[in-house]
Amino acid sequence: MRKIVLFMHVTADGFAGGPNGEMDWIHVDEEIFEYAGRETDRADAALYGKTTYQMMEGYWPTAADQPNASKHDIQHSNWYNRVPKIVLSRSMKSDPSKNLIVISDNLADEINKLKQQPGKNIIIFGSATAVRSLLKENLIDEFWLFVNPVVMGTGLSFFDGVKSRLKLKLISGRAFASGVVCLHYEK
Repeated sequence: MRKIVLFMHVTADGFAGGPNGEMDWIHVDEEIFEYAGRETDRADAALYGKTTYQMMEGYWPTAADQPNASKHDIQHSNWYNRVPKIVLSRSMKSDPSKNLIVISDNLADEINKLKQQPGKNIIIFGSATAVRSLLKENLIDEFWLFVNPVVMGTGLSFFDGVKSRLKLKLISGRAFASGVVCLHYEK
């Protein structure tokens, strides 16, 4: 069975964004891209909220074509262009020409149908609102939390709305030269 795998940058005090959704505190570099890229290769679909999808769609389809494209830009752009994009949205419509599947209602049923289909994992990058919706339905199977060495004191939490204790098992941890630590958990 396919898994829903969350990749999320968080602050040391557990926020996924600043009070206004700011993400200028997130540290990424080639070491983190290389590490995350291996896991991305274990997925054959991407899951986003509407806002994150629009942000991704504005960059990744042509990122590999840019004259100064990095190794990561080329690899992730190629991956992004070939996988289905699943978007949680009440205002968008599915578009087969863009390999776009939109889920607007019956979230648990629709996600569970996708998980039953043959294939690799389904990875969700960020998308705090979508993550909260998935957490409410207990649909996330693995958590890759990239803990950044910054404390904000306030901000956007993707754990808002979790109704019951979510018990996780630590699978691995990895510290990067930047001070970012990746904690890999599964339910």
